[in-house]
Amino acid sequence: MVDSLDAFRALFTPRYLNLDGHRYHYVDVGSGPTVVMLHGNPSWSFYYRNLIRALSTTHRVIVPDHMGCGLSDKPAAYPYQLETHVQNLTALLEHLEVQSFGLVVHDWGGPIGLSYAVQHPEQIERILVLNTTCRAASHYPFRIRVCHVPILGSLLVRGLNYFALGATYMGVAQPMSPAVRHGLVSPYDSYANRIANLRFIEDIPRGSNHPTLAPAQEVEAKLCELRNIPVELCWGMKDPCFTPQFLKEWQESFPDARTHTFDDAGHYVLEDATDKIISIASEFF
Repeated sequence: MVDSLDAFRALFTPRYLNLDGHRYHYVDVGSGPTVVMLHGNPSWSFYYRNLIRALSTTHRVIVPDHMGCGLSDKPAAYPYQLETHVQNLTALLEHLEVQSFGLVVHDWGGPIGLSYAVQHPEQIERILVLNTTCRAASHYPFRIRVCHVPILGSLLVRGLNYFALGATYMGVAQPMSPAVRHGLVSPYDSYANRIANLRFIEDIPRGSNHPTLAPAQEVEAKLCELRNIPVELCWGMKDPCFTPQFLKEWQESFPDARTHTFDDAGHYVLEDATDKIISIASEFF
């Protein structure tokens, strides 16, 4: 198992793409059919470390850090919105000359990945889903909604590190080791470096005038175009954010998808059910 930041850095050489003067970090290892993994908030490519190592023995695995996350730059003034993250992903895949690939999505990786997929359905070979959403607006808990409150949200997320650090406790059903916790939160070690943690929360569509609502609704309306693509669902049933209601929405949108539920796993389902998901993913891809 890769369970420390030092091991992650030793195994996966940092690579960067310059996007408008900002460094966009990504992992690119292995050879063969391509698999692209998209993380959420407040994680980064480190979350996929063990799945990367497993699949890279037979596949080319590409895992970007969204701008503001992980080892990517964290500019203070930046359009941290869904459409920008999709544009960055598009630029990376074009730069790497990726023509077709399998997709793994978790948390915000779901909306970002699906947004790209509905624009380029011919490129998507299959999708592995880990606790995320496929709809524009749904049922987020109080602990997420409170971070939307002006001033209070900034204090909690950027000042007190409530979100990134809290997720390492509330996002798992099994206690996380100190080394893994350090790996997940290390990029978010200051008020300045937690800018994207807050901006991702603020980008959750709330209200009819929210700038991300329209593009998110457009993606939702086009999901039917992806129904011929094989979809596999792996769900931590103890997720306090993406509850089983979100899983039901995926099953409604992709009725042919195969579902694997893990009663003893939380939001960071890949941490709680590492070996099981690696086995499922290895077979699926």
